[in-house]
Amino acid sequence: MSIKDRVALAHKEMQDHLLNELLPFWTTRGVDKEYGGFLTYLDKDGNPTGETLKTLVCQLRMIFTSSEIVRNNLDPQGIFLGYAKQGVDFVINNFWDDKHGGWFWTTEQDGTPADRAKIMYGQCFGVYAMAEYAMASGDRRGLDYAVETYNTLKIKAADVVYGGFGEFFEEDWSPKRPGVYGGDRKGYDCHMHLMEAFTNLYEATGDLKHREETQRIVDLIFKRIIHPEYGTGQAQFAFDWTPLRAILFKNVWGADRDVEEDEGRPLNNTSFGHNVEFAWLLKHTIDILGLNLDDYRDKIRKLVDHCVAYGIDRKLGGVYCEGPNDGPARERNKEFWQQAECLIGLADAYEIFGEEKYWDAYENVHRFVMDVMINHPVGEWWPLFDENNTLLWTHMAHAWKINYHTMRSAIQTERRLAKILAKL
Repeated sequence: MSIKDRVALAHKEMQDHLLNELLPFWTTRGVDKEYGGFLTYLDKDGNPTGETLKTLVCQLRMIFTSSEIVRNNLDPQGIFLGYAKQGVDFVINNFWDDKHGGWFWTTEQDGTPADRAKIMYGQCFGVYAMAEYAMASGDRRGLDYAVETYNTLKIKAADVVYGGFGEFFEEDWSPKRPGVYGGDRKGYDCHMHLMEAFTNLYEATGDLKHREETQRIVDLIFKRIIHPEYGTGQAQFAFDWTPLRAILFKNVWGADRDVEEDEGRPLNNTSFGHNVEFAWLLKHTIDILGLNLDDYRDKIRKLVDHCVAYGIDRKLGGVYCEGPNDGPARERNKEFWQQAECLIGLADAYEIFGEEKYWDAYENVHRFVMDVMINHPVGEWWPLFDENNTLLWTHMAHAWKINYHTMRSAIQTERRLAKILAKL
């Protein structure tokens, strides 16, 4: 089969999945019709589990995704615009801290704050999602709260000594305790999402100070976070950017799983999913800021090549979770979000470099997603498989897994495959 035929098949499958599975699934699920906002715990059949705690990350991600659907002309009846608006109403009324600024971490179903901490991972999405909503809706509140979140982070969380931002704060923005409470650490994941968020903010405002701050984050990531030899991301650091073994925090995000070693993950360790996600987010930032791609081409190649060399399961398909910078994967489970981000990033790599190895890697992950990861009778993705493709977790959504990774991946990948196909 020719490359053109292979791309055409992948495009058709992704388009079918987006239009006939993911969009219908989320058209009828997620909205809390009683209190507003979103209920994000769904079982294997897509039915509510009865769990009602609301996490900042999922509330904002649902707003982002609904807004992204609108911006990509996939909401002809205005359903998702309505979902986004009522979500914005809920988070402004219940998650926003009028006294200290920023967003609370969790609330009860009715909006009563449960955990009032200020966790940077969630604050990133306060900028990202509200800017996306502003661009989708024209609702001034989106821009106002995106900018206000940005201003709060600059005042309350920026590290003026070593650069970057702290990540774990109490309600009043005083740092949390060190160690597992995170008050003495910084990380790759948050700073990548800050770049993503500030890029969206600049796209929404056109304000040069937002552009300058985005460029500052990009430069910081390459100066402090990306490994100087391998070109891959290091997970956690002390405030002075000394690399540290990555530990599991009390306020976890994602479906983080602890490691056997008490000291944390090995220092020689990196995430295939984060590296490829950062690569495509960086390409997007380059496009929005009008930077020169040639200045970053080799950096993008290193991020992706590490995954292509060590992170792809050549036998059973899919992307492993983590491994050393210079050898095969160590953590060989296959989680939904790594697959989602690698679809976009590998499609980008093929478009940028035009080398068949990137298409082969894309196609490997695509087949795994289509044949294993998607729960086709329901329409969403399974969360986690082991290295033998044995299903480990069965929920369609929970406190962390929502439609942000899956829907964004389908939308962004479909667009890229259509663009590639048009050039072949």
